[in-house]
Amino acid sequence: MTSTSSTTSATTTTSIVTALGGGSGVDMTALANNLANAQFASRNERLAARSDKLDAQISAASNIKSLMLGLDTSLGALVRSGSLARTPSIANAAVATATLSGSSQPSGSFSLEVTQLAARQQLASAPFAATTSPVGSGTLTLKFGTVTGGAFAHDTAHAAVGIAIPQGATLADVATAINGADAGVSAYVTTTVNGAQLVLKGAEGAANGFVLETGDASLSALAWSPGSANGTLMNTATDAAFKVDGLPMTATSNTVTDAIPGVKLQLAATNVGAPTTVGFSDPSSAIASSMQDFVDALNEVVTALNSATSLGGDLANDAGARALKRSLSGLGGTTIMPGATGAARTLADLGLKLQRDGTFTLDTDRLSATQAADPKGVAAMFTNGVNGVFATVDKIYRATTTTSDAYSLGSSIAGYTKKKTGLTTEKTDLAEQQEKLRARLVAQYTASETRIGASKSTLAMLTNQIAQWNKSS
Repeated sequence: MTSTSSTTSATTTTSIVTALGGGSGVDMTALANNLANAQFASRNERLAARSDKLDAQISAASNIKSLMLGLDTSLGALVRSGSLARTPSIANAAVATATLSGSSQPSGSFSLEVTQLAARQQLASAPFAATTSPVGSGTLTLKFGTVTGGAFAHDTAHAAVGIAIPQGATLADVATAINGADAGVSAYVTTTVNGAQLVLKGAEGAANGFVLETGDASLSALAWSPGSANGTLMNTATDAAFKVDGLPMTATSNTVTDAIPGVKLQLAATNVGAPTTVGFSDPSSAIASSMQDFVDALNEVVTALNSATSLGGDLANDAGARALKRSLSGLGGTTIMPGATGAARTLADLGLKLQRDGTFTLDTDRLSATQAADPKGVAAMFTNGVNGVFATVDKIYRATTTTSDAYSLGSSIAGYTKKKTGLTTEKTDLAEQQEKLRARLVAQYTASETRIGASKSTLAMLTNQIAQWNKSS
């Protein structure tokens, strides 16, 4: 702060002296500035050039990374939408809904007739005066099995569950205790025209029927078994019954996963005597359109790569850019469906064709031939999983953007950014050095200007004195 004030004061003094015609007549401040600028000019120019180069490299690499992200994201969204799979559909949508399960690609058509839906047991207790009515204390035991008419067949493989009811418990407290036991039976209390009643619901399936037992007399009003007068069986637990292609089947739930290979059915209604059809969409045209979009997106990446890595390009010597270029050039011949026995195994089988300049074109004839020979294999390439089109592109994208691999574009961007930060620090240090030199020169030249001014004053005084002497003579 003191040095800056001294320099400013000296600079002001010199400027006044110069303005009054004293001193050397040379603008010493301007001279000091020009000399300092000249001494650091080449170093500043080199730093500016390096900074511009790094900016260009970061921009080029980030642009390619962004294009790869767009390709990966759009392809992932397309695959997850399921629009390229052989999507199942049911002619009578009220009977059931169908979705793909797993990575298999079912085809053909199936008939479906639902004769009975799976149901859960529902039991209502005898009425109580209010939800706050005391019910006694002790233990209620849930036993599971099949309820048929007035009989109960205990399933010994399904463990019974004891529910502790504390002293002073109300009907609402019993519902809370049953729900807290997490035994597959839910409970709630409702108020009907007859009073407050405890309602219990079990899980779907005939084997999930239940009885409620107790050895405590104070809880006897809540005990129930078939034929008991303590409550009302509102609904009996049953299995789902249906036919696929005329073959009778059952399931313990309305969610059926093994009746049609690769398809999950959610049964919703019966259609006795009126079978409906389960069919599958043909994604051939959607796949052909998506492959063209894929090729176009790939070419955007390759075009940017070719420009950046060309002779004199911003990434001409970048290891990450070259690694990505190699990965993309080998994309067509890479086996993306290991173990596949059909015609669809590589992206080249889907029509991806590499051209001499590194860009791609779509061989529609080969794509059509592969679809005709192996439609299920082609559709399987566009599903979620560890293999397929998306998995292959996603693997390349992750390898490109990681910073743990020294030969990736992500590492290149991180390296350029680090160098840019170091360059900023270097610029700051150089500016400080330049300012110190300028201040030193200003101080030196100000002192010189002061001495020159004093000498000129002395000379003027002597000249005047001699002139007076000459007059006197």
